Amino acid sequence: MSAISARMIATDAAFEVVKTFFFSSRYAERRLEPGICDFTFGNPHEMPIEGIVTAIRERAIPHDKNWFAYKTSEQDPQAFVAERLGRELGLIFELGDIALTAGAFAAIMVAFRLVVDAGDEVIYSEPAWFCYEPMLLAANAVPRKVKLLAPTFDLDLAAIEAAIGPKTRLVIVNTPHNPTGRIYGRASLEALADLLERASTRIGHRIFLLSDEPYRKLRFDGRDFTSPAALYPWTLISYSYGKVLLAPGQRLGYLAISPLMPTADRHALRSVMFSAQMALGWCFPNAVMQYAVPDLDKLSIDQVALTRRRDRLMAVLLSAGYSVLAPEGTFYLWSKWVDSDPQRQWNALADRDVFVLPGSMMNAPDYFRISLTASDEMVEQALPAFGEVAGRAR
Repeated sequence: MSAISARMIATDAAFEVVKTFFFSSRYAERRLEPGICDFTFGNPHEMPIEGIVTAIRERAIPHDKNWFAYKTSEQDPQAFVAERLGRELGLIFELGDIALTAGAFAAIMVAFRLVVDAGDEVIYSEPAWFCYEPMLLAANAVPRKVKLLAPTFDLDLAAIEAAIGPKTRLVIVNTPHNPTGRIYGRASLEALADLLERASTRIGHRIFLLSDEPYRKLRFDGRDFTSPAALYPWTLISYSYGKVLLAPGQRLGYLAISPLMPTADRHALRSVMFSAQMALGWCFPNAVMQYAVPDLDKLSIDQVALTRRRDRLMAVLLSAGYSVLAPEGTFYLWSKWVDSDPQRQWNALADRDVFVLPGSMMNAPDYFRISLTASDEMVEQALPAFGEVAGRAR
């Protein structure tokens, strides 16, 4: 008998591609070197945005003896988030609808444990964030993956409907979408809501929806945003402040229950939220981050700079022969390699000190992702390499 649980063996296998890339690849060997062009993950490559340090420093000054005591979801930041989220989405949230979490990671895991039992199936669309599958396996759930509709990467509603069966309990929608940058429009989300309502009736139990929205405030060209929580009552929202602040190491987020959910279901979820967060390892933000919520909510990464980098990179990539999907949101650029040998092209970029995230990590090996959180200097340094690699491929 193995010393490791079967659940964790499966989780580890699902994380293998991430572990290999981060700890054992050419990127792993060089990721901390100065001078490389690192477009892999959504990490900052410049000093933190103005205001973060001040907010955290000032909120770290204790006002009373309980300042650093155990903190669950504190009422003042809960109420603040409920009001701001309600204003943003056009819904009326109550304080109890908001569970403050240690980033969206914790919010997602709490959501899985709230509504999904061992053996239940959870549907999500690929390419996708590479943590959904291992997190589901760690929760003893069964991932059911469907493909987005290339080359636009729209939701494939027919594929989602075909994947729904008697054990389906949850569908995940990530909008704005990592890695493609798509923002799913109201019409598509309304059709998904109708689909889930019909399917719930057909299989005899409610299918929940998790709307994963950590990039919700990062939108290009003035685009609108509709949350599925406004259209399908049985929706949970996961959110992270780490994206808009470009401070992923400071863990702060929340899980929100749609206020449109029927009262009995809504109150049932509220009643066990504390127990779920506590049992999963105290999935609450630390005290200082909770006190700082009103200050941090005012701040944002420079979205003008993101747009400038997007446009600069797209122009060069398109002229070099890459197929590029213009992102509507997030801080990523999703591009197709110019020929059928992605590994050779990735290595050719690495030879030139340019590192991108291979699409194979998201089960889309013909593509790669560029993080626009790179500095302007890094972008300019890398541009010739993309052209050279594409030229050799043709």
